[in-house]
Amino acid sequence: MSAADADSVGRVGFEAWASNPVLNAYGADMVVRIRSSFHGFARDHFNLITVGELGGEIAGWTAREGERDYISDLWVSPTHQGLGIGSALLSATLRAMRAEGLKRARIDTHAANEGAIRLYQELGFAVVWHGMQHSPAMGMMVEKVKMQQEL
Repeated sequence: MSAADADSVGRVGFEAWASNPVLNAYGADMVVRIRSSFHGFARDHFNLITVGELGGEIAGWTAREGERDYISDLWVSPTHQGLGIGSALLSATLRAMRAEGLKRARIDTHAANEGAIRLYQELGFAVVWHGMQHSPAMGMMVEKVKMQQEL
């Protein structure tokens, strides 16, 4: 990804977040905060992001912020969900992690995000923790699941 893609990446991330009724049920102030968070992350961390394109447009993206074995983000545009883009992005990230010699991969999501949990389980992740955790982007405690797989 290049810095020039940051606006598109931020938009895709926000639209994916906003399309999930579980995640976007926190009110208008949260919507403003999250939109800003996605755009800021894409602008400031474009070198950590891998994008998936379809028809010349960014359809989804993944990022590895923090420890090398941690996948911090996976977002797919609502108009492209169900086409295998999330699975392809996550699979490519896992291949890169194996090539780096990492022994495990970690990812987490909101505990009520059943679609994400199902996708991660289909790709070999297992839930290793379920509880409340502070979300810096949301500025509040949220119910999360942490998942991992051995590489």
